[in-house]
Amino acid sequence: MPKRNALEIKQLKKFYPNGFPALKGIDLTVKANDFFGLLGPNGAGKSTTIGIISSLITKTEGTVKVFGHDLDSDQQNVKRHLGIVPQEFNFSIFETPMQILVNQAGYYGVPFRVANTRAKELLELMGLWEKRNSMAGGLSGGQKRRLMIARALVHEPKLLILDEPTAGVDISLRRLMWDLLQKLNKDGLTIILTTHYLEEAEALCKNIGIIDNGQIIQNTTKKELLSLLPSESFIIETTKKLPKTISLSCTQHQTLSDNSIEVQLNTEQNLNDLVLELNKQDIIVKRLSAKANRLEEVFLQLVEDPK
Repeated sequence: MPKRNALEIKQLKKFYPNGFPALKGIDLTVKANDFFGLLGPNGAGKSTTIGIISSLITKTEGTVKVFGHDLDSDQQNVKRHLGIVPQEFNFSIFETPMQILVNQAGYYGVPFRVANTRAKELLELMGLWEKRNSMAGGLSGGQKRRLMIARALVHEPKLLILDEPTAGVDISLRRLMWDLLQKLNKDGLTIILTTHYLEEAEALCKNIGIIDNGQIIQNTTKKELLSLLPSESFIIETTKKLPKTISLSCTQHQTLSDNSIEVQLNTEQNLNDLVLELNKQDIIVKRLSAKANRLEEVFLQLVEDPK
C-alpha cells in the first residue's frame, strides 16, 4: 500500500476583507519523509499558507490534507499530526523547559508519565537537559529556538513545519541545528522549512517550492532547480603557489589568492577535465568546493523584482 502524502494542498485561496489576494489558488504536495523548502520573498504567501495549515488562519477556498486527514472535516487529526515552530517565541518565560514541554503534551492528551519521558528525551536531544529547571526567559536565543522545536515534537507529530528556525542564530549554532534537523528527517520525520537563508535550504532540502505573489512558481527537486543555472562556480585550492599565467578552457576564471582560484563551468564542461588541465600545468588540487548561494542565484532569477 503506497504511503500517504504528508501534505496535499489543492486550489488554496485566501482573500482578506480588504480584497487582497494572499493566495491565488496554490497546489502543493509534500511526500512523507521529505525535507521540503517553501521559499519566497516577504509577502509572497508563505506565512498565510502555514497559518491555514495550522488552523490559525481561515482559508477562503480549497482543500488541505495532512497525511490524508482533511482540515475541514478532521481538524483534530490534522493538528495531532502537525508540529509547528513559529518564527516568534511564544512560550511562557515564567515556566521551565520541562514544564513547557509537559504542559504542551497535555494539550494533546499525552499521559503525564509519558509526557515526562518524552520531555526528558527531547531536552537531552536538544542539549537543554541542564536547563530543564531554569526559567525559560533566561535562556539564550539559540536555546529558546531549540526549546521551540522540542515543544513542537513532544506529541510526536509526523509533520514538522519550521518558520525561520535559525533566525538570529550564530553560524556555529545554525550548523548544529542543521545536523539535528537532518537527523530528525533521517529518522522518518517529514519537515517543511521556510527560511530567508537560502544556503540553509540548499544544504537541507530535497525538494523546493517557490511562492511569489500568492502563486507557486516552482515546485521541483533541488537538483532540477539548480540545473536552471547556465553555469556553476567552484573554488579550487592548490598545494602550492599558482603561476602568474594559467591557461584554462573554462568560460571564466580568476585568481583569488596565491593558492586559490575561482572557476565557472557551463553545463557542457566537465569538472574532471578541468582538474586534468590544471595537472598538466603542474597545478595540483588540494581542495575543491562548489561556491555557495547557487540557490540564491536561481531564486533571484525567478521571483518578481520587488520594486
